[in-house]
Amino acid sequence: MNAIVALCHFCELHGPRTLFCTEVLHAPLPQGAGNEDSPGQGEQAEEEEGGIQMSSRMRAHSPAEGASVESSSPGPKKSDMCEGCRSLAAGHPGYISHDKETSIKYVSHQHPSHPQLFSIVRQACVRSLSCEVCPGREGPIFFGDEQHGFVFSHTFFIKDSLARGFQRWYSIITIMMDRIYLINSWPFLLGKVRGIIDELQGKALKVFEAEQFGCPQRAQRMNTAFTPFLHQRNGNAARSLTSLTSDDNLWACLHTSFAWLLKACGSRLTEKLLEGAPTEDTLVQMEKLADLEEESESWDNSEAEEEEKAPVLTEGVEGRELTQGPAESSSLSGCGSWQPRKLPVFKSLRHMRQVLGAPSFRMLAWHVLMGNQVIWKSGDVDLVQSAFEVLRTMLPVGCVRIIPYSSQYEEAYRCNFLGLSPHVQIPPHVLSSEFAVIVEVHAAARSTLHPVGCEDDQSLSKYEFVVTSGSPVAADRVGPTILNKIEAALTNQNLSVDVVDQCLVCLKEEWMNKVKVLFKFTKVDSRPKEDTQKLLSILGASEEDNVKLLKFWMTGLSKTYKSHLMSTVRSPTASESRN
Repeated sequence: MNAIVALCHFCELHGPRTLFCTEVLHAPLPQGAGNEDSPGQGEQAEEEEGGIQMSSRMRAHSPAEGASVESSSPGPKKSDMCEGCRSLAAGHPGYISHDKETSIKYVSHQHPSHPQLFSIVRQACVRSLSCEVCPGREGPIFFGDEQHGFVFSHTFFIKDSLARGFQRWYSIITIMMDRIYLINSWPFLLGKVRGIIDELQGKALKVFEAEQFGCPQRAQRMNTAFTPFLHQRNGNAARSLTSLTSDDNLWACLHTSFAWLLKACGSRLTEKLLEGAPTEDTLVQMEKLADLEEESESWDNSEAEEEEKAPVLTEGVEGRELTQGPAESSSLSGCGSWQPRKLPVFKSLRHMRQVLGAPSFRMLAWHVLMGNQVIWKSGDVDLVQSAFEVLRTMLPVGCVRIIPYSSQYEEAYRCNFLGLSPHVQIPPHVLSSEFAVIVEVHAAARSTLHPVGCEDDQSLSKYEFVVTSGSPVAADRVGPTILNKIEAALTNQNLSVDVVDQCLVCLKEEWMNKVKVLFKFTKVDSRPKEDTQKLLSILGASEEDNVKLLKFWMTGLSKTYKSHLMSTVRSPTASESRN
């Protein structure tokens, strides 16, 4: 996260001061490596991240040059600092943590080395300990602007037996230029910063109680009520935070906490580029995820009711009932929750086409696109599941209903992808049906082993695939337009597998848009058949196979889209516009 985290203190003598800050330094450009000391390199290494310029020069934090840095530091002069205003000793190199994964360095020092950053942190420090405070002067608050950055500030008190009111005022601030990102990180920052504060307050409280037990200050101050307060403290007007907490490793621990906070807060939120409205696949997945959550809640509620009604059930019976419910409900994995358990056997559609052969693959793909039932018979469960995982990419998510593996035949209305054991008998009417295709996987004899394309296909070389159907697709049949485009992409060796996958996504979106137009035209507007034929001709889908494909894909439309169209039609404004 491109931000700065700082610990600030309100000194009774010098006002608001920055005690300790941690900033993010990105690695310099590769061409600049090895020339860090060349003239002008410092300016080139300064990167503007999120509007805050962050220097990539590490010279200011080197121990050998600590003395020279002291004289040129943008921070306050040594004469303007007391023990309460100082964290690291003069010449201290600071703390540096390296993130090898991202080549980012987290650098901690009392003040930022860059003058512009120092000004931003200084202003945020002053505002967090003066005017930008919540009621009670302790708690979180948000303020800032586009010019000086936005700040998440959390003020708190630390116990001190020698301070006015027996406490000193501190704040932890997080500064960045991205307002939306900082606001979205509010719950995360609040919890983690509160944890750091609790640890500091806990340590200081122990020291305070020990000092009060040894020499109570309240009674002593009451006895010297007319003595000037500053003089009666014998010069102890300012105490360092390490003294208040009795922790010599305090600044190293704070560096670790601040560095982790910056890294964790930056990695917990990711940006996604959304172009236009969500796709139908996204809507269907969201709906089915909501259905799953609702089903899970109802299952938990029914389970709790059963436990209340029948508390005498044995543990074994309860366990058996619990395992039956989810298994039955998840046997149909059209909800998208099913995933292959091992590495895929079929790596892509192109790989499957090479294994099955072009004619068999075309027949299989035709039945998949038409919505016919696809049956795989094999003793290798992983092979069947891998095949379904590849084939389902040709269909919209809402059109996929999978039973990965079953010991009995399931009707087509329950699933369009069915995995069966080799010993399961398929009904005769299914074997002769034109609405089903069967892929039988047999152990191949040595003389009939099919040639493999690469070494990775050795696991498939022991199988022989037989694709049959009651209505085989003729070789000269045109077929649906999308099938021809898919085959053209698969045969084009200039296209990588990733490019073919993106091409398939575009093709599905193109035809889902045609499905939406047809659905509104026929189901919502109720146009006559003659107008529907004209529309299909305009869409380039007047052929028989294309019409069948559109009607099947219409079942994959999301409930959200359908309800939106229906509500639009029922609204008064829509009826008036149509009239």
